[in-house]
Amino acid sequence: MPNKSIQVKGLQKSFKKLQVLKGVDFEVEKGNIFALLGSNGAGKTTIVKILTTLLKPDGGTAFVNGFEVMSKDDEVRQSISLTGQFAAVDEVLTGRENLIMIAKLRHLKHPRQVADELLKRFSLLEAADRRTSTYSGGMRRRLDIAMSLVGKPQLIFLDEPTTGLDPEGRIEVWKIVKELAESGTTVFLTTQYLEEAEQLADRIAILHEGRIIANGTLEELKKLFPPAKVEYVEKQPSLEEIFLAIINKKEEK
Repeated sequence: MPNKSIQVKGLQKSFKKLQVLKGVDFEVEKGNIFALLGSNGAGKTTIVKILTTLLKPDGGTAFVNGFEVMSKDDEVRQSISLTGQFAAVDEVLTGRENLIMIAKLRHLKHPRQVADELLKRFSLLEAADRRTSTYSGGMRRRLDIAMSLVGKPQLIFLDEPTTGLDPEGRIEVWKIVKELAESGTTVFLTTQYLEEAEQLADRIAILHEGRIIANGTLEELKKLFPPAKVEYVEKQPSLEEIFLAIINKKEEK
């Protein structure tokens, strides 16, 4: 398992009579950006909650950074970071104070130095001493991801990180995600934005009706799409067309 950040086999989860996950299998390589695609209610956040020890599965196994999520939950939590759909910043505090607080909670030496390095990395130095209630959506999301990186986790979960952001803010986050992967951090990304997965991901998995119905690189997924029609020029399918074609094919069966 040395090159795997995540290994999931037969993952199941139900809420009352509704079975959300019906046997999910996938692996994530270290240092990769892995995108999990799915419609609203497909179970993406449920998978994230299980892998980050916030929810217990009903069946199957899951290993994160070599630790089994049920029996080694403390070790899992120490080696990961989670950024949810909405920026979890304290609006009363300044950007710098938010980062110092997290560094102290992680028992790091020199919390102010840690904060200053991250403020510089995420282009927030000018706004460092302003209350975060005055930040734009893109700035808040940058700070939120910066807070997730305090302590240099091996693996970061980004659950729909660009929800509600304008195009400029979304592009800012994309740049950060690419930089994280280049520095060796593994990124597990859930998104509804197909362009986001197309831009960022090394591998893409499609979750539909509780199961992974496709998993591969963008080029591998393109091969599942019918051959391009030759009119004046050959048109390459977009990820959106591939996604819809795969889902419709499954529903027809």
